[in-house]
Amino acid sequence: MKKFTIRWQLVFYDIIIFGLVEFLLLYLYKSVDTLSTFGVINQAIVSFICIFSVRIIGRVYQLIWRYGGIQSYIKLLLVDFAAFLVNLIAERLLPIESITFARLVAISCTNLLGALAIRMMYRYAFKCGNDITIGGKILRILLKIFAGIDSENNEFTEEPKVNIAIIGAGSVGVALAEELLASRNSQYIPRCFVDISKYKTNRIIHGIPVLLENEVIFEHLRDLDVREVVFAIPNASDKHKKNLYEKYFAAGFKIKLYDYPIMQSAGSKRYMREFDIEELLFRKSIVMDDENTNAYYQNKTILVTGGGGSIGSEMLRQLAKMNPKQLIALDIYENGIYDVQMELKMEYGNKLNFVVEIASITNEKAMHRVFKTYKPQIVINAAAHKHVPLMEHNCIEAVENNVFGTKILVDLCEEFSVERFMMVSTDKAVNPTNVMGATKRMCEMIVGCMSTYGKTKYSSTRFGNVLGSAGSVIPLFKKQIAKGGPVTITDKRIIRYFMTIPEASQLVLQAGVMAKNGELFVLDMGQPIKILELAQNMIRLSGVRDIEIVETGLRPGEKLYEELLCKTEELDKTENSLIFIERDLPLTKDELNYKLEMLREACDSGDDEKVRKALKIAVPTFKTPDEINVADTLNDELNKAKVKAK
Repeated sequence: MKKFTIRWQLVFYDIIIFGLVEFLLLYLYKSVDTLSTFGVINQAIVSFICIFSVRIIGRVYQLIWRYGGIQSYIKLLLVDFAAFLVNLIAERLLPIESITFARLVAISCTNLLGALAIRMMYRYAFKCGNDITIGGKILRILLKIFAGIDSENNEFTEEPKVNIAIIGAGSVGVALAEELLASRNSQYIPRCFVDISKYKTNRIIHGIPVLLENEVIFEHLRDLDVREVVFAIPNASDKHKKNLYEKYFAAGFKIKLYDYPIMQSAGSKRYMREFDIEELLFRKSIVMDDENTNAYYQNKTILVTGGGGSIGSEMLRQLAKMNPKQLIALDIYENGIYDVQMELKMEYGNKLNFVVEIASITNEKAMHRVFKTYKPQIVINAAAHKHVPLMEHNCIEAVENNVFGTKILVDLCEEFSVERFMMVSTDKAVNPTNVMGATKRMCEMIVGCMSTYGKTKYSSTRFGNVLGSAGSVIPLFKKQIAKGGPVTITDKRIIRYFMTIPEASQLVLQAGVMAKNGELFVLDMGQPIKILELAQNMIRLSGVRDIEIVETGLRPGEKLYEELLCKTEELDKTENSLIFIERDLPLTKDELNYKLEMLREACDSGDDEKVRKALKIAVPTFKTPDEINVADTLNDELNKAKVKAK
């Protein structure tokens, strides 16, 4: 049997209301059915027993009214209606002086009204007593009276609050305001809403004014002593968010974002937070997960090389969700792969058949052993040297690892009848100006050639820079900002395409499923981002305003503008509107062997310069940075001149 937990203080206040109602409507009110003093007492006793016994049985006094919603008030309404019916029957059956039906209804309704009123006042006081104004102090006094809650209690600390403006007076913004007003421990107090709707402006929501987004908004915000603004506009366009971000930051306000639970997984908590790096790009994240992709990888034995890297490790996480038969992670660097192993073990335990192999893809004997042991059905090659300046000074190692490592893998795929080989490539392979990009272009040519005579199905997937990956610009900027600057960029004109790590991984996996044989997949990545703008946004995100941005000059092999396509006019669409196929004429077997033999001889010489020259012959689109950057600069100046002329 469940124990009744009754809030006796609330019962006491209800008794006071009951006493006042009975005194007014039974004793003072004179009517045709005027009662004697004894009759008033009898009627009061019967009503008291009926009302409070039914409320106790109906568990009205077990409800927590500070959080009570419409359901709680409806319950009180129904319980009191039942009490009225019981009272009506008792009043007719018992040998006491009777009253008219209308008078009994008036007594019951007035009692109900008083009970509802005191609960609403309590809930409003609890919800809005967080305000630091005089009104908030009055509400806290009411709480002391109604519920015995002391304003000196820890739940009502008088610590200074941060005044905020909520951008967006829609359902999300109102939900945020309600949450902050109801939270006793919140350090924020909403002072106003800001909205573009003239219908909402100059109105009040929960006691908070709604201001129009216009040129004088900053004056209003400063009058209200607003220190921070919070974006609560999940459906706003990326362009609109970017404009608002720049506008409010330039005005000196700190900016936060409100995560609404609808936008997150079930059970996740909503909260205010800083902008993430990905959100500073102000574009929607591309999600390419679908049932066909999941079904394809299910119950397959999959080998991921470079599994400890940024892309490889994320692909392992994605694949682990798809119930593979066996997942083999291979990497030469044991620390990175160990972290992934521990992460997946904690997540899946023994449910995931996960194996780690420490080996280099250039070690043919080791790779042969791996293929012979596991007999993978799918091989994803994410192993590569990718750091552009370092590879400029280590040409031999770049070719050995990226080119010949890939060749070893595709040969083993043929020997062990692997179903699919998926090559992870990069936008730097397009008209490369550096050794790393040239080696990746050579890998694409190997894959394309093998697709013409091999048994395995081959594909390459090309994407742009990955946010937050090891060796990328984001971690560097973070470290420089943490040290107080300066933030260094090589050239303020540099433009790059960016993706998140999950986006890049999903692209590779889905493109691999779509591949028939030999395709070179390219993602529509939207508009490129200026590195200077990214650095400025990261500095803003840190909240520090005096960090200098220093231009250091282009690094060896670096170009101003990355490209995603070799021949932009020759693209084939796929079933996914974001993925395209570049028509890349494959090499013949003899052409490929000639290029590989030339590169092998150059590497065996031990001369990096000979390797660079051999790469330029093997990859005809490999140009010097000066050739590409001068042309890009001239085109840039020409475009500016055209704009001015217009």
